[in-house]
Amino acid sequence: MSVSVLLVDDQPLVRAGLRMILESAPDLSVVGEASDAREASREARSLVPDVVLMDLMGGPAGTRAVRSVLEWARPLGHRVRVLVLGPQDFEPLLHGALHAGASGFLFKDTPPEELVSAVRVVASGGAVLPPLVLHRLLDEVAPLLPSGEPAGRAPRDPLSVREREVLRLLARGWSNAEIAAHLFVGSTTVKSHVGSILTKLGLRDRVQAVIHAYETGLVRPGEGHANNR
Repeated sequence: MSVSVLLVDDQPLVRAGLRMILESAPDLSVVGEASDAREASREARSLVPDVVLMDLMGGPAGTRAVRSVLEWARPLGHRVRVLVLGPQDFEPLLHGALHAGASGFLFKDTPPEELVSAVRVVASGGAVLPPLVLHRLLDEVAPLLPSGEPAGRAPRDPLSVREREVLRLLARGWSNAEIAAHLFVGSTTVKSHVGSILTKLGLRDRVQAVIHAYETGLVRPGEGHANNR
């Protein structure tokens, strides 16, 4: 089943690049483009895409842009979802976008295959956040969460020592390349470890792996991130 996508960015060359990436996938189709929030809202009403892939404009404008695309659809029962693209210094923008109803956030330098995968996940009703973003959000909400069950006999850990180290670094927001350099192995080896971790723990993706690392105490709030190790 094809996923229809509306592109929103004020730069035509960026839209052209995104279109090329998405339409390389046989199950994705770009049905329209817009250059600003007002045009995006109008096109969304007309085309009713499955996903609106939107550049997150700075400040309150980004929040208004997400809200303007979604506010008409909800009362009518349309399942239009918004996936936003933002910069590395995302914190001033992220909360507003998520509060306005965005289903995911990606960095602008996300690899093409991850972008395609994220569009599919959002279209299916899921949510997408890079590990670094999720890590920082968990840092913020962890003090508000209730404490866990009283300490008891810990369940058997199915991971190897190396897999636990990979999971710990992954949960701190490190990329596969950064983990590989730190452990003096190839990126393919790290990718294999990540796949093994997901399989052994019965997890769907890297986001669930990060949550698992927090829930089990492998990573704790404030441990640091990839850029300040």
